[in-house]
Amino acid sequence: MPPEVEHRVSYRVKRQVVLFRDQPLRYTATIHEAALRMQFGGAATAKAQLEHLIGMSERDHVTVVVIPFGRVSFPISAHGVDYFYGPVTQLDTVQLDTAHGVELVDAAAQLEKYRLVLDRMEQAALGPDESRDLIRRIAREI
Repeated sequence: MPPEVEHRVSYRVKRQVVLFRDQPLRYTATIHEAALRMQFGGAATAKAQLEHLIGMSERDHVTVVVIPFGRVSFPISAHGVDYFYGPVTQLDTVQLDTAHGVELVDAAAQLEKYRLVLDRMEQAALGPDESRDLIRRIAREI
């Protein structure tokens, strides 16, 4: 595995710690159906990832919702967007996983735009149970 890929995988594995600790953080993932149907790494890898996603979605502190094909389009590029927030809004931060690495955004105007986009995405998404059913269906089709 090339060092850059190894570094990114290692980083992504390490940041999952917050989901498995004694008092895990609440986490909501909004995923477009297109991302669920891509088979990066081949069919077996894709199916294993979907099954992992289903398992994670069954945890009390994790919510996974899917935007199915045919719903609203969004003015955002195809990279991961994590919005971290808490009781002190001045500390809110967006983390973008881009081709050139991780980028952090914390300017109020930019955060407002990302929050609006994420709100629109959540409104267009299926509910958690419907999303889990769609993920199961996609996994069976692989």
